[in-house]
Amino acid sequence: MIFAYLVTAKDQDTRIDTFLVAQRELALSRNQAQRLIQRAGVEVNGKKPRKTGLKLKVGDMVRVHLPQPREHQIQAEDIPLCILYEDVDLLVLDKPAGMVVHPAPGHYSGTLVNALLKHCGELPAMGDPLRPGIVHRLDKDTSGLLIVSKTKRAYRGLVKQLKLHLVNRTYQALVKGRVKIATGVVTAPIGRNLNNRKKMAVVASGKRAVTHFRVLEKFPAHSLLELKLETGRTHQIRVHLSYMGHPIVGDVIYGGNRGKSGIGRQALHAIRLEFVHPISGEELSFFSPLPPDMEELLAKLRS
Repeated sequence: MIFAYLVTAKDQDTRIDTFLVAQRELALSRNQAQRLIQRAGVEVNGKKPRKTGLKLKVGDMVRVHLPQPREHQIQAEDIPLCILYEDVDLLVLDKPAGMVVHPAPGHYSGTLVNALLKHCGELPAMGDPLRPGIVHRLDKDTSGLLIVSKTKRAYRGLVKQLKLHLVNRTYQALVKGRVKIATGVVTAPIGRNLNNRKKMAVVASGKRAVTHFRVLEKFPAHSLLELKLETGRTHQIRVHLSYMGHPIVGDVIYGGNRGKSGIGRQALHAIRLEFVHPISGEELSFFSPLPPDMEELLAKLRS
């Protein structure tokens, strides 16, 4: 896939790698952009940049050759899965922190989809061929419960339930600071951060986003929260908690610096999942206990 950009005055003297990261549709990190430049995937005025720090000028034409693997190019990989439920139409699994859900630039192997293709043989590609079977996602460093469709009829039914807010998703998060009120609702629109296109933020032009929260436990400088999603925007819980002034511990992107916390990721876990089986009509409910890293962190705070 080829993307072309004309450099305007606002990007005068911007580094080429920084420029690429700012292009939302490319979805590149700084390291991914630099690798793409080094592998001759980028041209400036028809020439390959000699260095990743090349500074752009007004009027430069930047062309990006972004490889997008087709569905059949996604390789099945023998990666262990923690499956809690499975039938002919769907499965529910417990995703570990650190696992990317589906292939994307920079992550074409080692993802949940790679593991699912090995386990299932094939999955329905309804929409994005890089996300076969995936009806909702968890961030790489968020652990917990996830539904996967194995058939097209299950996919359609699950997507409909998600759009109608009929899938109950409950999370637990350890946040910085003592949350003053016992329960509450955050209603704040979420969209791309205007200063960093790789991040989300509360912005007036964003999409409606609603998060319900309840304080489960308080510590001198932290709070353990239960959270329920009414909507499902990208990074919704992380953005809303940061907006409240209580970023998730370990979430370096949204203000929860890891420091001496001892946890190497955001302390966020999808702990409960409830929905109606899209084919049988059976009411299903699943629970995933907090993983060891979060339990250990809580134990330290309690002691």
